[in-house]
Amino acid sequence: MSKETLEWLNANTLIGFTEKRGTAWHYRAALQGEEPNHYPGPIPVENVKRRLFGWDALSRPVYVEDPVTGGLVTIPERQAIVRSDTGHVMGIFSDGYEPHPYVEWLIGTIGRLLDDDLSIGSAGLLRNGAVAWVSVEVPENIVTPEGVEFRPHLVGATSFDGSLATTFKRVVTNVVCDNTMAAGLAERGQQVKIKHSKHSKLRLNEARDALNIVYQVADDFAEQVKRLCEISVSDRQWATFLDEFAPMPTERGRSWSLAETKRQVLNRLWRHDDRVSPWAGSGWGVMQAVNTYVHHEQTVRGACRAERNFLRTVTGGVDDLDRETIRVLEKVLDHPVLSRAA
Repeated sequence: MSKETLEWLNANTLIGFTEKRGTAWHYRAALQGEEPNHYPGPIPVENVKRRLFGWDALSRPVYVEDPVTGGLVTIPERQAIVRSDTGHVMGIFSDGYEPHPYVEWLIGTIGRLLDDDLSIGSAGLLRNGAVAWVSVEVPENIVTPEGVEFRPHLVGATSFDGSLATTFKRVVTNVVCDNTMAAGLAERGQQVKIKHSKHSKLRLNEARDALNIVYQVADDFAEQVKRLCEISVSDRQWATFLDEFAPMPTERGRSWSLAETKRQVLNRLWRHDDRVSPWAGSGWGVMQAVNTYVHHEQTVRGACRAERNFLRTVTGGVDDLDRETIRVLEKVLDHPVLSRAA
């Protein structure tokens, strides 16, 4: 179960470029300390180091109680990774596990990319510090002729609890709804994953090369938006899409109620929500409805919404969602929506 609360998110996440994107959904003025976690412009690198990553992940031996003597016995070939400041145990691993320190692997690697056109736009900790990310973004929002406003960026993320390999991935934030969307709908977005092994440093150059793709994201995504906005979706086709995406069970019961509620929320977004309704009647409107529903409306169990959304971004759940939406839409329209990679 996630331990993230509004208090944690307002203290352990940093949000930049709020003059361009607005405040994060979890922002609460009353929970801001002497040093607010929202920045009107880019987040200084030193602030990320000081406020989030000012501690070390230490390897410590693992002990168990001997049932005969009552003393402590070391478990061979095992190690615990703990926070140097709080002592919190973030994970227990074999001795082949190699921690990837946040400053070295996130700030150090991404820092090589920072110049006049790219800056840190967000950074944060989840799971009591066991998961971290840093996002590199362009300073200005991009607005397509269709009125879609977005921010391309590249996320670097890693963990000390075994939940994530160190990952560098290109994504897009849709400003109007603060949703993360797949940067490449026709194929998997480019990403690099590096396991926490003793040979992991050998792939650092590959990760650095991946950072250069952030400049390409804007053109790719804008072209996809254009093509989806040009696709008409009638009310009848939208109803058919709902039948495919959220089918009603044959018998009444809990599944019936859940499906009915899901369809009602999607219909509300499609017809009345400013994050979706301006593009209702188009393929982009369908994308917006589904993506917004999953990000902000769907019930979240076993984690807080911020953690769930972030992990879906890094592990590919967002890409899978957007591609599944395209697949169902193509089935309803009976023709390709976006060209697919060979």
